[in-house]
Amino acid sequence: MPIVQINNRKTHILELNQEASETIVMVHGMFTNLSIFYFNIAPELAKKYRVVMYDLRSHGLSGKMDMGYDLETLSQDLLELLDYLNLSKVDLVGYSFGGLISLYTAIHYPEKVKKIAIIDSPITDKNGDTEAILEKYGNEFLEHYMKNYSISTNITPNNKQLEKSKKLFNFLLHRTSMPQDLIKDKGFSSQENMSLIKNQTLLLYGNESDCLPDGKLLKSYIPNSTLFSGTGDHNIPILNPEWINEKLSEFFI
Repeated sequence: MPIVQINNRKTHILELNQEASETIVMVHGMFTNLSIFYFNIAPELAKKYRVVMYDLRSHGLSGKMDMGYDLETLSQDLLELLDYLNLSKVDLVGYSFGGLISLYTAIHYPEKVKKIAIIDSPITDKNGDTEAILEKYGNEFLEHYMKNYSISTNITPNNKQLEKSKKLFNFLLHRTSMPQDLIKDKGFSSQENMSLIKNQTLLLYGNESDCLPDGKLLKSYIPNSTLFSGTGDHNIPILNPEWINEKLSEFFI
């Protein structure tokens, strides 16, 4: 599990099938880490592709930072990773907030991105209090972490693992600029911005997810996009990895 220094920032990276000619970079969401892909999704993609996963700043084994959770900064983190690995152009898979990072990168750095697969990403212009929305998604993740992590990995999370997840949640919500950064990016999911995405885009959403209406909106905004819904809620990578694998394999041909 290498931890590398990229612009004086500790970044945890995992790679599979490094010898493959085509690369897929997987971007996880807030409050999760690269393990959301590592156990059941990335190995299937790695049968054909080089797969790169990394922990976002302050997540997983990457270094803790109290600022920089806006889409521009997180997109720069992704670009710096590509430069570090000498990757000129890649396919992207983004889950939840990682999908927004992927879309932002495709808009502002189209020369770096081929196809995009978005898994249950919310839009940024939801009505309501940003902190309340973060509380909701964070608590949902912790609940499903306990219920489904053991199913996905055959490892039962202990109290220490759960406490670590809770500490991350509280750190991001109360001790970083994340809430303010999300407010700053509130207009990102506008039709004007999404219409700039020319990449072939796959939208995968849980049929019981609160984000499914957001997926339908993105489908109407992104010109070259296709939407599918499968059994599950916002935590569909944990709940239904088989379906995710099927759709990703069909998309990345």
